[in-house]
Amino acid sequence: MPRQITAFSNTLVKRVRSLRDKKHRRREGLFIAEGLRILTEAREAGFLPEMLFFATGTRHALLDTLIGEIEAAGGDVIETSADILHKMSGKDNPQTVLGVYPALDTSLARLDRSAAGLWIVAQSLRDPGNLGTILRTGDATGAGGLILIDDCVDPFSVEAVRASMGALFTQRIATAPWADFLSWLRGGPGELIGTSLKAREDYQAPRYAPPAFLLVGNEAQGLPSAYEAECDRLVKIPMLGKADSLNAAVATAVIAYEIVNQWRRAA
Repeated sequence: MPRQITAFSNTLVKRVRSLRDKKHRRREGLFIAEGLRILTEAREAGFLPEMLFFATGTRHALLDTLIGEIEAAGGDVIETSADILHKMSGKDNPQTVLGVYPALDTSLARLDRSAAGLWIVAQSLRDPGNLGTILRTGDATGAGGLILIDDCVDPFSVEAVRASMGALFTQRIATAPWADFLSWLRGGPGELIGTSLKAREDYQAPRYAPPAFLLVGNEAQGLPSAYEAECDRLVKIPMLGKADSLNAAVATAVIAYEIVNQWRRAA
C-alpha cells in the first residue's frame, strides 16, 4: 500500500527537490521524470522508478498499473499533496505523478552501432528543449539514440526529460568528448554527416547508407571548423526566405527524415 507524506519539511521531499540540481543528480545517481504519460512510456520501455509520488485524488488505470509493478519490484510508492509535488518539481504547472529513476548508463562503449541505421550526434547543445525534441525526433525516425559531444546540457534535467515526452527512455543516450567519439566512430562502419551553413551539398543530394551518424552543432555557433573537417559529408538545408538557418532541433528532424525516407523508398 502507498504511504503518505503530508509535511513540506519531510527529508524525502527535500531530497527529491534537490534533484533539480545537476550536482545533486550526479551525487545521488538519480533523476526526476514527471507525468503519467512519460512514466508509462518508461514502463513500456522497461524502466521503473525507484520512487513514485502521486497527488491525493489522482485516479487512472495506468497509475494503478504503475503502482502495482513498482511495489512488486520493491519500489517506494508515496501519496502526497499537489502542493508538495509542486515543491519537488519546481514547475508552475506540476504533474500529478512524479517518478525518481536511477541514472542511466551513458557510456559510449555500451552502444551497438549495428542496432540502428541512424544515430544522432549533438555537439555542445545548450537548450534542454532542443535536446528533448531531438530525442523525440530520434524515436520517431527509428534512430538508435543520441550521442552528446563535449559540454552539452544535461539530458536528465527536469526540463529536458519533460521535453523528451518519454523518448529519453526509448533512445540510447551516450556522452563523450569529441576525441573519444571520433576514435569510437572510426573503429567500425559509419558515415559522419555534418550539418553546416558553409556546406556546398544540399542535404537531399547524397545517397545515405547505414549506419549514418548525423552531427549537429551548437545552437548559436554551429560546428567548430575542426569538427567539420572530420566529417565524411557536410550538408545544408536551403533557406528560401530571409532566415539564415533553422532551429537546431528542427534542422535535425528535417535531415533525419530525409535519411530514413531514402531507405524507406528503397525497401
